[in-house]
Amino acid sequence: MRPWCITLDSVHVPDGFFNAATSVGAAGVSGATIAVSLRKAGRDLSDRVIPLAGLVSAFVFALQTLNFPVVAGTSGHLLGGALAAVLVGPWVGSLCIAIVLFVQSLVFADGGLSAYGINVLLIAIIPTFTAYGVFRAVRALLPRQKSSVVTATTVAAFLSVPLAAAAFAVLFAIGGSVDIAFGSVLIAMVGTHSLIAIGEALITAAVVSAVVGARPDLVYGASDLKGPLQLRSRPGETALEPCLESPGDGK
Repeated sequence: MRPWCITLDSVHVPDGFFNAATSVGAAGVSGATIAVSLRKAGRDLSDRVIPLAGLVSAFVFALQTLNFPVVAGTSGHLLGGALAAVLVGPWVGSLCIAIVLFVQSLVFADGGLSAYGINVLLIAIIPTFTAYGVFRAVRALLPRQKSSVVTATTVAAFLSVPLAAAAFAVLFAIGGSVDIAFGSVLIAMVGTHSLIAIGEALITAAVVSAVVGARPDLVYGASDLKGPLQLRSRPGETALEPCLESPGDGK
């Protein structure tokens, strides 16, 4: 098998690419991480976050069905890790993408069922948590404003894709079904997915920019932009007195 033949459709892994031990090991790591995410997500979920999490899942699912050409014979699509992490947080975001991957593998045969644990690790866990780490690091260097959220998102989305590709290369070196030099796999995967990362960054930045511009209060990664609670008052009242109106008040 030539090295470039293992360049996958944005890291989706089919059945038979890894031996049983690697598949089981990856499934164990993914299962433990998702279990922690389920517990941690409880503190992030609210009446406003739950609908957004559903929209994120639906949006990632839709965009992962749309491929864009990268180089001859290779296409790419949104991974969604950075998008989910910034909008709903890494814990909820990883759950959203894990659910998307389950539906894709079960209903659409996009990624093998035996490789589900590996796909969760490579698409739902590594990109989401690394993207959020990069996002927080970049935001710490920038002013606290909406444009900084978009800038940090762009960098995080771009880096998350080749990082996931590099993780694939490491896993393939550990338990790949074909004996190929690690360096060849790494160059083929990271090189191609660095181009895919450009599309990931542009799409993610556009979506986050739109949401932050309209409703920054809904964006997990922009929670520090929420202003302090202000109580409105009528003329003649002190600023600390809330404006309460009864149904029969004609004023």
